[in-house]
Amino acid sequence: MAAFCKGRCRLKRLLFQQTQTRNLTGKFDYDLVVIGGGSGGLACSKEAAQLGKKVAVLDYVDPSPKGTKWGLGGTCVNVGCIPKKLMHQSALLGTAVKDARKYGWNIPAPVSHDWPTMAEAVQNHVRSLNWGHRVQLQDKKVKYLNLKGSLVDEHTIRGVSKTGKETILTAGNIILATGMRPKYPSNVPGAVEHGITSDDIFWLKESPGKTLVVGASYVALECAGFLTGIGLDTTIMVRSIALRGFDQQMAGLVTDYMDTYGTKFTWKCIPKKVEKLASGALQVTWEDLGSGREDRGTFDTVMWAIGRTAETKTLNLEKIGVALKKESGKVIVGDNESSSVPNIFAIGDIAEGRPELTPVAIKAGKLLARRLFSPSTELMNYDNVPTTVFTPLEYGCVGLPEEEAEKRYGKDAIEVYHAFFKPLEFSVAERDSSQCYIKAVCLREGDQPIVGLHFTGPNAGEVTQGFALGFQCGATYRHLLDTVGIHPTCAEEVIKLNITKRSGLDATVTGC
Repeated sequence: MAAFCKGRCRLKRLLFQQTQTRNLTGKFDYDLVVIGGGSGGLACSKEAAQLGKKVAVLDYVDPSPKGTKWGLGGTCVNVGCIPKKLMHQSALLGTAVKDARKYGWNIPAPVSHDWPTMAEAVQNHVRSLNWGHRVQLQDKKVKYLNLKGSLVDEHTIRGVSKTGKETILTAGNIILATGMRPKYPSNVPGAVEHGITSDDIFWLKESPGKTLVVGASYVALECAGFLTGIGLDTTIMVRSIALRGFDQQMAGLVTDYMDTYGTKFTWKCIPKKVEKLASGALQVTWEDLGSGREDRGTFDTVMWAIGRTAETKTLNLEKIGVALKKESGKVIVGDNESSSVPNIFAIGDIAEGRPELTPVAIKAGKLLARRLFSPSTELMNYDNVPTTVFTPLEYGCVGLPEEEAEKRYGKDAIEVYHAFFKPLEFSVAERDSSQCYIKAVCLREGDQPIVGLHFTGPNAGEVTQGFALGFQCGATYRHLLDTVGIHPTCAEEVIKLNITKRSGLDATVTGC
């Protein structure tokens, strides 16, 4: 109790000193303090520093329930985009090895994968990025503080170190960029004790072995996909639908391909209990929602991928008047990323209604810094943001899902051009291409503006990134027809689309 009182007294003294200094000088310690050292926070802080402002970034990672922790860079660098894509690449190489024999390569069988080798290489790369971000902040004269930040008032931030030492900072503007963390189910006994999340999978030293992935988000499908691809027995448990929010025809193609690829699916089921057996295996009990019956299975690893929670609970936001969305815990923001407190802003995943994507946070952060500290008035454009799901058969999209286009414009007002195609790379390898598909959702009026483009096939991210530029320029179906293709590529098939769903004709592409 004495130590607690001593700490409280010290904090009060610090707050009093900061307030007195501000009252006497009218100045703050920093022009900008960013709480959160992920993609958006780092981009915003560096941009503000480039504009000559005094900037600090507070970043602190609470270990996952399994004790996993990491360095500067946020989810994307440490437990998201970067390690995910590298492990996806490892799985693609496994498929390429199988294809290689058909192309004349003499590769002795059996070919096996070594998790520790892959994990060490991926983790070393991530650590190099952590260091690189620290160097960049130093080079751009941004003060990096490994402190867990919370707000005392609209201009005052309290930072707490891992040893409990408190630091008080003041700032003219504060930007919240703390991101999100994976959820555990609160109603499943044993879920936390015996399960992991995407916060842990990329930092495992040893192979997870036979794995159950619970959930059907892009995180669930991507992780299950690369686990299958490196040779692990992998099952996905789906409560309702896969890839909620994405085009559901495309989601079906993705899961169909994964099924033929070797990933098992348990549909319309929910977990009820996870227990550790004497053998060390995990026994999962689940309910079949169709029949109501219970079933069981044993696994080496159970991974939860059932959604994410905004990291706002410890920021003390409601007490200083920052409005949050009750259902999501996210910060309610305006078009200019401002919260209900004028000098406090939120970017990235914790901002309500924003796409939870790294490039979105980066661009929004840069534009916000320019609006705050330069004559710029440019707002972030959140329309037609492209993305890709890095499943074994990649799915890239930009614009509206077909279902959303129908809802927004009416079924009779849209025209869908589509094609099933066979990538040339699949031909010699004799790989199944029945899920390789392209769909352009257009309005029927005039030159037929394209409102949605969807692609499943190799290198979907590269293909979609190129066509996303066209959306910013008002791409139409007429523009597609006027574009010369690059032969022989998968992307070329996009500009050759000529069969409509409405026609009922076979949309399978034949010939070279």
